[in-house]
Amino acid sequence: MHSAHDGRRSRPTRRAVFRTLAGVAAAGVAGGYAWDRLGHGSDDGSGTAADGTGSGPSSRSTGPRTFERLSAPDRTVVRAGDGGTLATFTDGARTAVLAGPSRTFSEPRTTEAKVTTDAWVRVLPHAWQRGMEKSAWFKGWFEKSLGDSSPDVFAVAFQYSSAGAPDKHNAKGVRYAGTAHFGPRNSAVKNPLDFAYYDEQSDFYDYLGIDWTFPDGTRVQPEQARYGDVDCSGFQRLVWGYRMGIPMRNTNTKGAGLPRRAYAIAAYGPGRTVIPHTGKKQATDLDALQPGDLVFFAIIKDRPDFIDHVGMYMGLDDQGRHRFYSSRSAANGPTLGDLSGHALLDGTDFYARGFRAARRL
Repeated sequence: MHSAHDGRRSRPTRRAVFRTLAGVAAAGVAGGYAWDRLGHGSDDGSGTAADGTGSGPSSRSTGPRTFERLSAPDRTVVRAGDGGTLATFTDGARTAVLAGPSRTFSEPRTTEAKVTTDAWVRVLPHAWQRGMEKSAWFKGWFEKSLGDSSPDVFAVAFQYSSAGAPDKHNAKGVRYAGTAHFGPRNSAVKNPLDFAYYDEQSDFYDYLGIDWTFPDGTRVQPEQARYGDVDCSGFQRLVWGYRMGIPMRNTNTKGAGLPRRAYAIAAYGPGRTVIPHTGKKQATDLDALQPGDLVFFAIIKDRPDFIDHVGMYMGLDDQGRHRFYSSRSAANGPTLGDLSGHALLDGTDFYARGFRAARRL
């Protein structure tokens, strides 16, 4: 794909520069990130653990199964013979969460917290509808996915960790994974914990350094200065769109595909809303969330009702707190850490106070 620059949004006024009072969580080990299969991996950022492989399906993947319908949101839950949850499929969404081997995600450069989870987030070939468990494609897909140890959405997301992730290149020599940064340095801002210290507007094709043609024919070219960079919504498009195959568009209005900016993804993105945006109030219905949900924040000081940040919900950390993963300026790229605000949805810290909505793609 090659083209002239076309359709890129015009450069908006920079965010208001402001500081948060949130401190940096203590980090016992400098640098690096870890992603272990619980008891089976290494934390050196290389090898099979960093590639997101697992040791096989959970013990619940065999034996009799039942399909249960639940609501709020409407979904189909697959139960194992012992009653445990094997998978969850939400009506209108392509996100599927399956039980698998436990893995631990950590980032000691920016936080002491760790997330240990047996949730493996996959993308369905079609948006789920009630009764699809009876369809011809489902049985084969489900059996394969339960035993699949290849990188899932979480695994792919951590292939861009700002704390260090190895480069990966495709057959054409394009670096499609490896340490990502947030954006070019903003020389007008001096405090590295300010949210405009690194500039926004870096999309997935900037990270990749390749031209891109969207389904509507819009063609765009990357900016050389943004190579290897993705802002918060660009990171989600890199993971869910470029890597996982969910269609994208280059606009922020209603339409098919994943739009460009956080507020547009919240309002017009594919899938379904699981926590609606109601304005200036902190979202508190955390029981509605499942791993992989996109979570949205109003982080501009003077616009408490405007969504301007998006992350990916990971589940509970080792302190029982609801943690998310997003590309952020203070960490200069994707992080689950606590630089310039704890990456938490519950409580009274900066991002928790700004939490407004959630969507399941």
